[in-house]
Amino acid sequence: MPRKLKTELIENFLVVWNPKDGSELYKMGYYGKPMGIPKPKIAEFNVPLILDLMEGLYLAEKEIIAISERPRNRKVSLRKLKYKARKLYEEFDLKFAVYKDLRDTGFIVTPGIKYGCDFAVYKHGPGIDHAPYMVSVRNSTDEITATELVKAGRLATTVRKRFILAAPIHGNKKIQYLIFKWFKA
Repeated sequence: MPRKLKTELIENFLVVWNPKDGSELYKMGYYGKPMGIPKPKIAEFNVPLILDLMEGLYLAEKEIIAISERPRNRKVSLRKLKYKARKLYEEFDLKFAVYKDLRDTGFIVTPGIKYGCDFAVYKHGPGIDHAPYMVSVRNSTDEITATELVKAGRLATTVRKRFILAAPIHGNKKIQYLIFKWFKA
């Protein structure tokens, strides 16, 4: 079994202090952000890598990273990480189910905050292609108004992306995706 890459939990983030390990994670699927490098042009960098809790939990579940925290370098359990994530992210379990499904399907998933959605989704990765999709996660029982749908559609069209509603069902074991394609009437 390959070695797990060491990360440290600090507040609401995970830090991969070893730049070589951070570069390896970044190359694996554009995980994290190199510290102080907003848009990395290459996957090799000489700074620590910062992971958000969603990425960290995904990688920990896949047994790619090992998480510890100071002062005693104690191991952080998946349960503790989920607890922290649930406090940080609204509707964490729904969003994490969608994140996992998209990642497991082979997409590159990044936070979608700058687009007003939950995730920006790439086919190949940031710097290689533009994210063709913006994903908003909803509970399958939520209602969405026509106004909300039009707003999302206008934004998606403006930034040249497809708008997707993702709704986990069956206890988050399956995800329903609704993709919207806009046209001029």
